[in-house]
Amino acid sequence: MERVTAVRTSPLSAFDTALAAAITFFWGINIVAITIVVRDTAPLTAAMLRQCAVMLVCLPFLRIVPGKMKALLLVGVMQGAAFLIFSNLALRIGHNVSALSIAAQLGVPFALLLGVLFEGERIALLRLFGIVLAFGGVVVMVFDPAAVHEGPGLAVMSFGTLMWAIGSLLVRRLGAVSVLTIYAWIGLIGFALLLPLSIVLEPQAVRHIPALNAQDWGWVLFSAIGTTLIGHGGMAWLLQKHPITRVMPLTLGAPVVAVIGSAVAFDIVLTPIVILGAALSIAGVTIIALRSAEKGRPIEEPVV
Repeated sequence: MERVTAVRTSPLSAFDTALAAAITFFWGINIVAITIVVRDTAPLTAAMLRQCAVMLVCLPFLRIVPGKMKALLLVGVMQGAAFLIFSNLALRIGHNVSALSIAAQLGVPFALLLGVLFEGERIALLRLFGIVLAFGGVVVMVFDPAAVHEGPGLAVMSFGTLMWAIGSLLVRRLGAVSVLTIYAWIGLIGFALLLPLSIVLEPQAVRHIPALNAQDWGWVLFSAIGTTLIGHGGMAWLLQKHPITRVMPLTLGAPVVAVIGSAVAFDIVLTPIVILGAALSIAGVTIIALRSAEKGRPIEEPVV
């Protein structure tokens, strides 16, 4: 017991800090990767390719977990299929990817609210303020004249993050199940559900898969390996070594990276209203995450 405590209170090494920076980068740039693949294929097909890659990467960790399979299957449905269906659809019908990347952060306050409703958790005043800021920031962006047509995309993205939050609630019930085992099931179930949907609803995009260029395949692998294996796997590894309060602040820059990265990649002009909305939402998510970390409950960001 003393040895474990010593490890968890050890200072962050240069490698740990570099890994946290890599996680922030992968989580932030992932929305750029997925948007490019969605635009070059179709929403369901892009989601199917991503989950196929996740499944193949995590396949060695796939195993039956006695007493946890029902929760694993439900997590696979919610985070492996439903979340990606709606978030990818939002990326197809929306244009301001930076604004959509902020709406994607609503999974954090959604997860907290679901914890209150179904787990009997209590919200302190500061975290309640964080929830109001997070949702208020997205509402502010809707009133931007430059984003007047983004309402449907923001609504669909927000609903997608609700699907992620439901899955996150179920993940809490998995206890000590390895994150890579969880993502192996998410990839497998997501692929199994999305493949037939893609074939039936997006036959032309499915037929076009062999013609995808190297850039598209590179972005698919970036999402699967960078976001899942390095991002979520790396976060789990860091949390085994260090307290949550030391690790969480290092990755809170991911939404900022997402906003700036998408603005640069897709030549999006960040208006003052969008910047204000983004600042409010990111501040709200930061408050929630840090307060959750103090209570020993890390809340990961939904990675679109």
